Amino acid sequence: MKYLLIMQIDPEVMAALSEDDRNAIMTGHGEFIKTIQQSGEMVITQALADPANSTVVRTRDGVPAVTDGPYLEAKEYMGGYYMVDVENKERAIELAMQIPDTKIDGLAIEVRPVMFSGGPDM
Repeated sequence: MKYLLIMQIDPEVMAALSEDDRNAIMTGHGEFIKTIQQSGEMVITQALADPANSTVVRTRDGVPAVTDGPYLEAKEYMGGYYMVDVENKERAIELAMQIPDTKIDGLAIEVRPVMFSGGPDM
């Protein structure tokens, strides 16, 4: 079963980290990627740009509206994800706990089952 391991980022928390902490996170992600590649559980991973680079598209009453930025109420945002193919939810949670973000107060990994996936390599 496929799961998204969604990195929930809080920009205030990230800004407050020391350079050593940021480097440890990046190194940890490299190690995690190797782990899930070697186990055959990795489907794909993507890091996303800061929400300030976003464009939001909506249609209201048949009229398209395009605006800059997400303008969400929450201060956290999706910073990226890993899609993994594992036997069960417990394994997805086990993998999520290996992601270095989980060791930082204010950061988290959301584990969500994939309902459908498509594309040339899926």
